[in-house]
Amino acid sequence: MLELMKRRTIDLLVEQFWKRGYLTVSRKFGTYLPEPSKIGRFDVDIVAKYKNNYALGVTLTNEDIDDNLIIDRLNFLATRQTKYTNKKVLLFIGVPSGLFANAKIIVEKLEPEARKNIRLFPISEKAAVQRRSSREKGNVLFS
Repeated sequence: MLELMKRRTIDLLVEQFWKRGYLTVSRKFGTYLPEPSKIGRFDVDIVAKYKNNYALGVTLTNEDIDDNLIIDRLNFLATRQTKYTNKKVLLFIGVPSGLFANAKIIVEKLEPEARKNIRLFPISEKAAVQRRSSREKGNVLFS
């Protein structure tokens, strides 16, 4: 059950990447894409690319937010650069809606350099369902 919830939150974070034009290079629980390797000593859920810019994606759970190493983890991941061109890599963080305020407080505790590279997103199941139902109500082009 826990793995199913983690898979769904990663799917919802992938949708956030797609909305911003990123293509998923690797992701956890993917069918056709490889699983991302560790960055330093930390796991990431998604690696994506937009033109020549890369981004990392992580989803946080209640246990992650209560962890003492969360600030070190986010500082490390948010200050990554590409290997040869030294471009900064964005960090997308997906958090369940109920934990969004706690995650925002944690992000505010990070170094200013790391905060610039972080995009925090509330992940909710309701938003995905609402979009789908509004799409179904549209006019049918082909029958």
